[in-house]
Amino acid sequence: MDFSFSAAQEQVRETVIRFAQKEIAPRVREIEEAEKFPVDLFPKFAEVGLMGIRYPETDGGAGMDKVTDCIVREEMSRVCQSISAAWSAATHIGIWPIWRGGTADQKARWFAPALEGKMIAAFALSEPDGGSDTRALKTKAVKVDGGWRLSGSKLYITNAPFANMLLVAARTKPEMTSDAISLFMVDVPNPGVEITKLDKEGIKASETGLVHIADAFVPDMALLGGREGSYHLVMEALAENRIGVSANCLGMARNAYEVALDYARTRLVRGKPIIEYQAVAHRLADMATDVETMRWMVYHGAWRVDQGTCDMALASKIKLHCSETAVRVSENAIRVLGGAGLMREYPVGRIHRDALVYLMGEGTSEIQRNIIARTMKS
Repeated sequence: MDFSFSAAQEQVRETVIRFAQKEIAPRVREIEEAEKFPVDLFPKFAEVGLMGIRYPETDGGAGMDKVTDCIVREEMSRVCQSISAAWSAATHIGIWPIWRGGTADQKARWFAPALEGKMIAAFALSEPDGGSDTRALKTKAVKVDGGWRLSGSKLYITNAPFANMLLVAARTKPEMTSDAISLFMVDVPNPGVEITKLDKEGIKASETGLVHIADAFVPDMALLGGREGSYHLVMEALAENRIGVSANCLGMARNAYEVALDYARTRLVRGKPIIEYQAVAHRLADMATDVETMRWMVYHGAWRVDQGTCDMALASKIKLHCSETAVRVSENAIRVLGGAGLMREYPVGRIHRDALVYLMGEGTSEIQRNIIARTMKS
């Protein structure tokens, strides 16, 4: 087995590192304090091919595989998770189902502009009363002449405050079955859609919204694939994206570890670097081991996606481990830095807050355990 990255993948890594240092790193403090995403980055993402990194060249993408996608996520998240989260929501979960199940006209109308950075997508799935039970969603779509009328609410929707397209999951049948849930592309602004920005403690510059939908009309063309029943695409998108957000967690943990290691090598106590004290050295050893396990899990999962053998349980195992581990590594980084770890001069406090988001985002740890446990019963 060959565990090395290809020359092309390493070239992508270098491209992302340069892009992040030039376009993202100088703005992190400003955008985090303002809690506002710099939407001017989207055309810049497109210029270097990052909007379509995961899609075939025949569809306007860069033609890269999932391993390369995770490289991009790791390096971008290492600099700023808020930027990576918004980019991910727009380029993956927000348009993946359109690429997989949309008609040619729908791809031209919504998918192609997204790859060019001209359309920003948000995936409107979670609801105030539904929690992680996606099949129990209450948002309804009723067929009317020339289109559909949508009503309901969506909560914790990444990119919603500045998106110009919502991919909305709605119930088109009353039965509690997977074929009763369909996806709709909803252009915003829409007279029936009201979006309220929410305040958060983590990934602050990645804007999140509450979406209230009141009898919003969308034309027939807005029904994904021109047919009801898109739940399988929702599950497919979530499984792949759980590998992706695990790479996000890897990037955050790596940054936290690197900052702690550098600090421990230079911070003097009683005339010697604190890394020479066993308590600190052991903590850093645990952090290094954690980061290494994350790296292996992420890229194994990405490889399995590329092989077509990544199932929901594997994606859940990887997401569970990486999200929980990123929280632990970032907390340990704060402990290594001591009082300095609570100062904004260093990024470890921000990284810890950001990492906490992924204990809930893309499915809570408890949901991941439920998915894994179901495979043990037969």
